[in-house]
Formats: sequence, structure tokens, C-alpha cells
Amino acid sequence: MIVFDLECKEGHAFEGWFSDGADFESQIQHGLISCPVCSDTCVSRKLSPVAIRTSSGSNQPAGPDPAMQFHHFMQKVAAFVDKNFEDVGCKFATEALKMHYGAAEQRNIRGTSTETEEKMLKEEGISFLKVPVPVNPDTDS
Repeated sequence: MIVFDLECKEGHAFEGWFSDGADFESQIQHGLISCPVCSDTCVSRKLSPVAIRTSSGSNQPAGPDPAMQFHHFMQKVAAFVDKNFEDVGCKFATEALKMHYGAAEQRNIRGTSTETEEKMLKEEGISFLKVPVPVNPDTDS
């Protein structure tokens, strides 16, 4: 069994339980998944928290701690985002709109936005990805 976080076109979030990823894809293609709030069948998967399953009672020697592996991976993601994306802070939606309509040059940006701003960006057809990035304790931000 696999659980996916889902979201309809109106922004309602809900869970879906499927036997596997192929089952989810099949149900989406046939319009069998609908929002429990508004019945919208235009549903997509949302970014979900990562879970790492380990087997207990294994005869194999213990490897690296999965939690530490994930922590190191997230540190690499944060470093990549910090190096390759301009931090526009709380002006993320404004800057994304400017780039979308040609009023500003296209570039990689990062920042924060409200749920209302995110809904507006989706309605305008602007793609974005929410990536949780840990705060570096060595900085003042």
C-alpha cells in the first residue's frame, strides 16, 4: 500500500491510498479520483514527506543511519538552492509574475509566499516547486 498527498485544481489537499504507483496513474487516467471537498477530478500529486523503511531483524550489518543520510541529502539540496537561486524573500510571487509577463529577466529565484499568492500563481499558469530547506544555524536568517 502507498499513500500519496493529493491536491485538486482548487487547492484542496487530501490523501489517496493505492496499491502502487501504477494503480494511482490508472485511476487518474480514468478520472476515478476526485476531490472530497469540491468533486474536482483534475487531481495531482503533491510533494510528500520522505519516509525511509528499514527492515528489522536483518542479518546484514548495520549501515549508515537513514536519518543522518537524509539530513546530509537535505544539506546538499540547501547548498545547491543557496548557490543557484536568488533569494527574493517575501517578494517571490511578485518577482515570479514579473518574469512570467516579461517585465523582468528570467532567472532562478527562491523565497516565500502565502497560500493566496500560491493559488494566484497557479491560476496565472506559473509553475513553481515548494522545497523545504533547513535553516542554517550559522546564519542570522
